[in-house]
Amino acid sequence: MLRRLPVPRERLLPNGRVDVLRQVGLFGGAYLLYRLVEGAVVNNGAVAYTHATDVISFERALHVFVEPNVQAWAMGSHLLIEVATYIYINAQTTILIGLLAYLYLVHNRSYYFVRNMLFAAMAIGLIGYAFFPTMPPRLLPNWGFVDTTSYITGGANTSPVSMAFFNPYAAVPSMHVAFAVMLGWPLARLARSYVVRAWWIFWPVLITFVTVITANHFFLDAVLGLATAGVAAIVARRLARVRPHVWAFADPSAARVAGS
Repeated sequence: MLRRLPVPRERLLPNGRVDVLRQVGLFGGAYLLYRLVEGAVVNNGAVAYTHATDVISFERALHVFVEPNVQAWAMGSHLLIEVATYIYINAQTTILIGLLAYLYLVHNRSYYFVRNMLFAAMAIGLIGYAFFPTMPPRLLPNWGFVDTTSYITGGANTSPVSMAFFNPYAAVPSMHVAFAVMLGWPLARLARSYVVRAWWIFWPVLITFVTVITANHFFLDAVLGLATAGVAAIVARRLARVRPHVWAFADPSAARVAGS
C-alpha cells in the first residue's frame, strides 16, 4: 500500500507556525491601533470642511479641479460605479489581506520589507488625519459630488462599534493610493510574467481612478498618498540596514531566511 507523501511544512508556512502567529498579531494589532486612533483624532466637521475647500481652491488655482466632471462622466455607467465602489470597499480589507497572505506564503523573503512599509505609512497617515482633518468629496454635495458608497450599498454603517473605527474626515493623505503603491510596486518587481507585471504597475492608477469617481478622494489626496508611500519606502530601507537578512527586499530567487 502506497504511503501518502508528507508535504514539507516550509512549503505552506515558510517560517513555521510561530512566525505566522507573530505576523498576524503584529499586523492585526497595528491595523487595529491605526483604526482606533484614526477614529479618535480631531473630528471637527467645520475644520474638515474648511480644509476640503482649501484643497479645492488649491486645485482650482492649478486648473486641475476636474473631479466633479470625472465623477459625472463615470456616473453615466451604473456598472462602472458599482464595480468601482466595491473595489474601493475591499481594497483595504479582503484585497489587502489576500495580497499580504500571498506575499508571506509565496515571496516570504520580501514580505517583511512590505510589512515595514505599511507600518510606516500608517503612522504618517495618522499624523495627516490629526493635523489636517479633511472632508472627502462625497460629503460635499454642494460641489456636485455624489456619495456612491451610500448610493450603491444603500447607506452607511453608523453603529457605535463601526464609528469607533472610522473617521469620516481622514481624506489626506489617501491611504488607498499609498497602499496600492506599496503593494503594486513590490508585486510588479516579483512578477515573472510581463502581463502580471503590467497589471501591478497599473494597480495604483486604477485605485486612484476608483477613489476619484467614487468621490472618496481628491487628486491632491492621491498625490499625497503617493508621497506617503515614498517616505514609507525610505523608512523601510533604513530599517532594512538593521536586519538586512530579514527586512531587506529580495527578488524571488533569494534564499529564504527565518522571519521576525
